[in-house]
Amino acid sequence: MQMNWEPYIGKTVNITMFENFGIVRDPSSDNPVYEIVFKSGTLVGVFDDGLLLETRRDAESMRIYVFLKAIKCVEIYNY
Repeated sequence: MQMNWEPYIGKTVNITMFENFGIVRDPSSDNPVYEIVFKSGTLVGVFDDGLLLETRRDAESMRIYVFLKAIKCVEIYNY
């Protein structure tokens, strides 16, 4: 089942991504360390394979593209 994201454009979203999309290596043991990755911002674009978020960090505006297959959970604010 696919979700229609169009009604949520302009809303604030918090995305929890699947753990395997946040793989880092521990240099001391050379083993992968899995971490849950979070992305948040205003939903500004919807595409066949992902969502485009806009957010501010350190007084700088940035856009983040999140592939749909990477999304585990989404919280939608001010709905």
